[in-house]
Amino acid sequence: MTEKTTKSYDFLFSVAPMMDWTDRHCRVFHRHLTRRALLYTEMLTTGAIIHGDRKRLLGFDRVEQPVALQLGGSDPGDLAKAARIGEEFGYDEINLNVGCPSDRVKDGRFGACLMAEPELVARCVEAMKRAVAVPVTVKCRIGIDDQDPEVALDTLARAVVAAGCDALIVHARKAWLNGLSPKENRDIPPLDYDRVYRLKRAMPEVPIIINGGIVSVDEAKAHLAHVDGVMLGRAAYQEPWRLLSVDSDIFGETAPHATMQEAFEAMMPYIEQQLARGTRLHAITRHFVGAFHAVPGARAFRRHLAENGVKPGAGVDVLRDAIARVGARVPAEEAA
Repeated sequence: MTEKTTKSYDFLFSVAPMMDWTDRHCRVFHRHLTRRALLYTEMLTTGAIIHGDRKRLLGFDRVEQPVALQLGGSDPGDLAKAARIGEEFGYDEINLNVGCPSDRVKDGRFGACLMAEPELVARCVEAMKRAVAVPVTVKCRIGIDDQDPEVALDTLARAVVAAGCDALIVHARKAWLNGLSPKENRDIPPLDYDRVYRLKRAMPEVPIIINGGIVSVDEAKAHLAHVDGVMLGRAAYQEPWRLLSVDSDIFGETAPHATMQEAFEAMMPYIEQQLARGTRLHAITRHFVGAFHAVPGARAFRRHLAENGVKPGAGVDVLRDAIARVGARVPAEEAA
């Protein structure tokens, strides 16, 4: 199990939980770009945690902290058990997914479909709060299908806060469970940031974090005039260089590394350690694709990793050769 650290965190800026993306290697990479952002796991179901290989699913490197575990489920007892296990592994926060619109999630009675059952979500939060001492949070949408977002979001928010929820993360779109695919649900329903702002005004004592369609740290700073925190999703993953400015622009602190090249060099010992344990290089470098977006040589960097990172026995020399194809050592703000 991971040793618990005393590193503190807040809700001011975070990187969203993203299925198939924010695994442990991705999170270590992101931590080399920002010391202060709160990082999240991919969503893990209660069944997988209770009955599966916990070390494989939940193990993480302590450098990732602060890091939160996102759970998928709807049984209060199972969620309490999974939350307790997560806390024992050293996670700094337990988050309940009430926003994912995929068919698999809906069939399992968790994710966005739970927006229709605020009383059940409240019972889940209450059970998790009794089970752990770390913060328990909820990530939701502003509503689903034909729900009125004015009513649906307020109803859910008040129910979970009464149950002890420590913060609410709101993806500022509806989720259409009937008629749109999970991919379409990320873009087609219109964003309604004002709805999240109104929730914050109605619940000033509750930390409210906004998510959805935010593409830059500058946009995040603008939202912070209205809410307590911002969660960056796909932009953080597809263009990770943006995270290099988070500590300075959001927290007023020095970034851990000035350039992406420096961050990669600092990651080399971790990569070598993982390779020695049998991890394939591509499992790590697949998260680096957008590292040099818009920088001369970025395409050659991506191509070299794609062609050589998957080869049996590929090592850190492949990454170093790919980096050497990038034409300039530029800080993040010049890479835009």
